[in-house]
Amino acid sequence: MKEIVFAGGCFWGVEEYMSRIKGVVETKVGYANGTTENPTYEEVKTGTTVHAESCYVKYDENMISLEDLLKRFWRVIDPTVLNRQGPDEGTQYRTGIYYIHEEDLPIIEASAEEEQKKYDEPIVTEIEPLKCFYDAEEYHQKYLKKNPGGYCHIKL
Repeated sequence: MKEIVFAGGCFWGVEEYMSRIKGVVETKVGYANGTTENPTYEEVKTGTTVHAESCYVKYDENMISLEDLLKRFWRVIDPTVLNRQGPDEGTQYRTGIYYIHEEDLPIIEASAEEEQKKYDEPIVTEIEPLKCFYDAEEYHQKYLKKNPGGYCHIKL
């Protein structure tokens, strides 16, 4: 099993989208690469913690490759917009790919280079090692499964 963390705006939609991909065996939402330990949603939404709303993904690389997972991620974000996706705005809604395994970096970079060919504007999606990830509160986990029809900027 491999792991990666994606930030793509509101984490509810990213989690629901990723959870539907064959080969993804676990997802959870949380707060990644910020400066505050164990932040709450109330703190993160102020933008002062510098955390990104993110989705941790564990996947079976025998069923889906990292390349394919990245292609799917790029489809549901606008990687040229800084600190916003859909109507959600703020640093907590930035896009990011936070890798856990160093050997994934060249694959991620190649994917971003390929994706850049589709845009005139530069891609601003962060590509960084995962520094920290704190699980979001339970009511955020699997939110769109628990609340069908809830808001989501991603077309599911």
